[in-house]
Amino acid sequence: MQKFLAVDTAAAHLTVLACGKKTALRFVENCALRQSVMLMGEVESAMEEAELAPAECDFFCAVTGPGSFTGIRIGISAAKGFALAECKPLLPLTSFELIAYNVDCEDFFAVVDAAHGHSYACRFTGGAPGAPAYVSDEELVASGLPLYGFEERALPRYKMLNAGGCLLPAITARLSSGEPFGEMHALYVRRSQAEEGRK
Repeated sequence: MQKFLAVDTAAAHLTVLACGKKTALRFVENCALRQSVMLMGEVESAMEEAELAPAECDFFCAVTGPGSFTGIRIGISAAKGFALAECKPLLPLTSFELIAYNVDCEDFFAVVDAAHGHSYACRFTGGAPGAPAYVSDEELVASGLPLYGFEERALPRYKMLNAGGCLLPAITARLSSGEPFGEMHALYVRRSQAEEGRK
């Protein structure tokens, strides 16, 4: 297994995964307003437990969204900062991929709560992703397909996954995909509220 540091700050939770001589996981629920304050402390703690130094990492990973606009930028900035300082590659992972790599189903929607009765959604068919979309929850329910995500949702055919336990399987799957590394950009399925307000 390669050595790496991975962070997920795209949703309301915070996940930090460090894989060195040991594997260390930090998962904090419902901390969206404190991620920027908590992240580096959790990174330091996880890397110490994993007996891993930044220079020993083979790559750095962050979840690029969709999700919280601010949270996405926090995680990406951290991963890019480490990668730049250590001249190591980046492994970008979308919230949809994080869900899909932990689902054993042929046809389903990976969904992220977008509030106000809407979701960010991506349909996976036979393992292949469709185009990300901003859709109403009514449309998702009408599809009749299974729905998977990380938040508590009162939707039919919806299953909530354990966000903290999904990062390692997703990274492992991406590493076996052939070309896991690349540029890291935020995945914004729609404009932020501030941008919408300027229209």
